[in-house]
Amino acid sequence: MEQKTGFKERAVKLKERVHTYIQKLNDRRDENTTHYRAFNFLLTALFPLFIVSMAELNQGKYPSKFILFCAERPSVMVFNVLIASLIFGALLLLFKRAWRAMAVQSVLYMALSIVELFKFNTNGNHLILTDMKLAKNVKNVASFAYIKITPQLVTYVLIVLAFLAIAFWFNPKQGMHRRSHRFATAGVCLATCCSIVLVPGISTPVYALFDVDTSEADNTFQLNEKFENNNFLAFFLQTASANLADRLEEPENYDAVTVNGYLDDVTVLNENGNAVSPNVITIMSEAFADFRVFESLGDCSGAYEQFDALAAQNNCYQGTAIVPTFASYTVRTEFELMFGLPVRALNDPNTPQQLIQDDPQSTIIRNYAAQGYRTAYIHPFLSSFYNRDTIYDKFGFDTMIFEDDFTVDVNYFGTYVDDDTVFRQAGALISESEQPMYIHCTTMQNHQPYDQGEDPEAEFDNYLTWISETGDTFTEFLASIDEPTVVLFVGDHFPSLKGENSVYDQLGMNGDNCEVLYEQNYYIWNNCGLDFSDVPQEKISTFYLPYVVMDLTGAQRTNFTQLMFDQMNECPIYSSNYAPDVPANEELDLLTYDRILGENISGQAENKELAVMQAE
Repeated sequence: MEQKTGFKERAVKLKERVHTYIQKLNDRRDENTTHYRAFNFLLTALFPLFIVSMAELNQGKYPSKFILFCAERPSVMVFNVLIASLIFGALLLLFKRAWRAMAVQSVLYMALSIVELFKFNTNGNHLILTDMKLAKNVKNVASFAYIKITPQLVTYVLIVLAFLAIAFWFNPKQGMHRRSHRFATAGVCLATCCSIVLVPGISTPVYALFDVDTSEADNTFQLNEKFENNNFLAFFLQTASANLADRLEEPENYDAVTVNGYLDDVTVLNENGNAVSPNVITIMSEAFADFRVFESLGDCSGAYEQFDALAAQNNCYQGTAIVPTFASYTVRTEFELMFGLPVRALNDPNTPQQLIQDDPQSTIIRNYAAQGYRTAYIHPFLSSFYNRDTIYDKFGFDTMIFEDDFTVDVNYFGTYVDDDTVFRQAGALISESEQPMYIHCTTMQNHQPYDQGEDPEAEFDNYLTWISETGDTFTEFLASIDEPTVVLFVGDHFPSLKGENSVYDQLGMNGDNCEVLYEQNYYIWNNCGLDFSDVPQEKISTFYLPYVVMDLTGAQRTNFTQLMFDQMNECPIYSSNYAPDVPANEELDLLTYDRILGENISGQAENKELAVMQAE
């Protein structure tokens, strides 16, 4: 009992000592507020310039690069400081004590700067506002990001902490005391800042005044060139303004009369019905790309031997598809393959699936289901990434298999579940089903990081090893199929490689010569004697591929699928990244809007056609 009482007494004394210490500390800080007015004014006035400089230095790594940028683009730096001052002014008025406002803004700026640093180092893409949609998946993203804590990063963070410590000690305060005045002025600061970013009528002249680069960027490399002109903060804000100004709006002529008019104008060319009904497997191979288009890289043909042998067979067709993304945003290509619609028609969102209505969707999957197919989706990664578990449930899949759902033995190659496991799972589903199956596989094996191999720094060589493994297991899988089956194999995008000194740097890729990075070999294989003579010989956008495969199986065309075939002949490539000069296509834009954001008039009409076909 005495021991317990003694412990309480010591705890009370310790609490009193701590309280006394804090009181003395705060008293001294309050004295500093009064005694060092000039220094506190300097601390407060210089903070916006300080935090802008630290954020830019951090992602730029070296002071020399930042100094050179300031010398060449001083007006952009003035713009950055202006925006930082407005934000700081609002926070200062809200918090009263400057160190609190500084701490909040420092966390915001340095966090964004660090994310930008890691993102570019990971895949050569710079941070934009729409990337914030992936914030809830930060753990998933971190699993394949190159996160390297460098001495420079530690140094810059310590400098910011030191500045905050100084501000805490000297304790500068703002002098406006009436709460209503403070909040009103803070609101003006925030409103001004938001207007510069959100209101085109204001942002356009402001960006012009400070010579911020507002040029259009149709591909990743043009975005990277814009980054060089604007640096981190101005780039982040200007691209946010551009994305917000480019929000998709309902087409002026969107109504049932127009949509049905498009559908009624077509002449359906085939009336054969579904004569074959083979299994159909779409394999979207993560980061698969053929680097042999670049002769300067030397001979890397060994990685593609199996694909070359496959393409030489009479039962396989090799063509070229134009994918809608480079190095990241796999779901863009996945969207085009699942919906048979172009992401360009949606203004190229990074995550187009997240635009859909909360209703069953008119997808390629549902088209197969209406023809008597069982449907499945296989993706050997976390179901929550890109919210696939909740969003794809609306696409018409009977079965969805993610990382923890495999019914076959799971093996790994590198970091992720290997392609062989995915292929065996697809084979198991086919063998277990009495109906023909449509299966979409989105693989993970060849996703970065490519630091696992004999030489972790030989990123490109390790990548080729991954591709070779895919070729071996893919051909083994095809040889094992004993039911009538058609397989479409296509890569989603060229691989993400590190931002500096990557293969793309060595190749001198830029905004004017990067079209080849949106070209992907695709392979259509079958074991049921299909005729490839009507498969397009020219390059086509990825969203046309599902219709090509449907036609090979003998599926009867609906008015909508016939319209898409007509579009394939008239506008074979519809891609902002690859062919930005191709004019806007009114029919593709309106029909895509109809199915994704509109009333799905075309989808309802197609469902009726499919029901009639099934009844016959």
